Amino acid sequence: MAEDTTSQPAVDFHQLRLDGVYRMNDADELMLRIKVPAGVLSVEQALKAAELAERYAGARLHLTTRGSIELHRVRHSDLAAIGRGLAAVGLTSRGACGGAVRGIACSTSFSPNFALTQSLARRLHRHFAGNPHFEGLPKKFKIAVEDGYRGARHLIQDVGLVLVAVTEGEARYDVWVGGGLGREPQAALKLEEQVAEAHLLPLVEAVVRTYARHTPAGKRLKHLLRLVGEETFCRLLQDELATRPRTLAPGGLDAAPAPPAATPPVTAGIFAGDLDAALLRKLAGLARSYAGGYLAITADQNLAFSPFNTEDRVALLEKLAAAGLRGDTPQEQTTLRVCVGNHACRMGLSPTREVAQGMLKAMPDQARTLSWAISGCPNSCSQAQLADFGVVTSRLVKEEDGERRPRFDLYQRQGAQLGEKIREGLTQAELMEAVSQSA
Repeated sequence: MAEDTTSQPAVDFHQLRLDGVYRMNDADELMLRIKVPAGVLSVEQALKAAELAERYAGARLHLTTRGSIELHRVRHSDLAAIGRGLAAVGLTSRGACGGAVRGIACSTSFSPNFALTQSLARRLHRHFAGNPHFEGLPKKFKIAVEDGYRGARHLIQDVGLVLVAVTEGEARYDVWVGGGLGREPQAALKLEEQVAEAHLLPLVEAVVRTYARHTPAGKRLKHLLRLVGEETFCRLLQDELATRPRTLAPGGLDAAPAPPAATPPVTAGIFAGDLDAALLRKLAGLARSYAGGYLAITADQNLAFSPFNTEDRVALLEKLAAAGLRGDTPQEQTTLRVCVGNHACRMGLSPTREVAQGMLKAMPDQARTLSWAISGCPNSCSQAQLADFGVVTSRLVKEEDGERRPRFDLYQRQGAQLGEKIREGLTQAELMEAVSQSA
């Protein structure tokens, strides 16, 4: 029998990005990012994510600051099976990477206005996720819905929607556009105030279409604003709006159950968002028993629950404490966002989890009530410029022994805008010294 010399076609890693997949390393291991609408998971979805991690990703998952889940070290041959598994529980990775509208973030999980913000976020997700009209964009496009201005995450979105009033049952939002971090951080600008929810979907779609029509390839919306200016951008946006309806009727079963006002949410701390599948299964079981069958990925990479009554809340707190997830020491309560760094990212320049552990040890007690973040590269996926103190790994430097070691920039945020760089080019030892002197 003649030998079959037919070769397998090469994998188009760039094309895979629209399916939420990035190439991690030269061994062709992949990262697959799961879109989680507004960061809220049903028990069934959480269990499926745990199952897929066990089968295809070394039984580990990573929780992101935008409420998504990442599976690392996935093989190309397993992508179809993972996609089928996600579809079976109403999830997708489509558009979670590449030039598309990313997962709709909602950082104020289980807030007092949870039902309103989650419902809007889910409607936006349903409209944009996998919609071919909003794929092939110049670059990624990020949208977030926030219950108020706490946390200032509206500043870093392509479109940030901030709930500011509820009048006679009608929600109204301030609309911000053109924010972003990365190598050229830029705070968003306020486009409109107190926009009725019925007007939001057409307005957001018009912003996306304006971005797609007028922005050079590889650039974010912030670049278009710098290029043409606010006045011209607003004119282009009005031209786009003139061709489309300005209102859409609300509808659909969009929101997970809202928490009772008298029962505060409960958070399980997950260091660096690094989670093993067995623990996720256990937490999903607690959500089924004590929190109505839902749990949420917070903007600080933890998992939150919304118990329906005080009895369930007390029981949940006891279960989490027994699992070591409700630590009472200041160190265990410190907010510290951590991207995966060079542990699992091709762009990573530093071992962020190890650096973060060092920061926790060096941190004085008076600094533990502040928020912290560390990013493994200038992309700043951990949102370092939104923390009270943020660390960005800026570059690698070849030292006298021939080894290339990371250098770190330190940011501090004091006002209402993005944090400002206060130290740069620090070695790891110098970074720890700076952290020890923070307050």
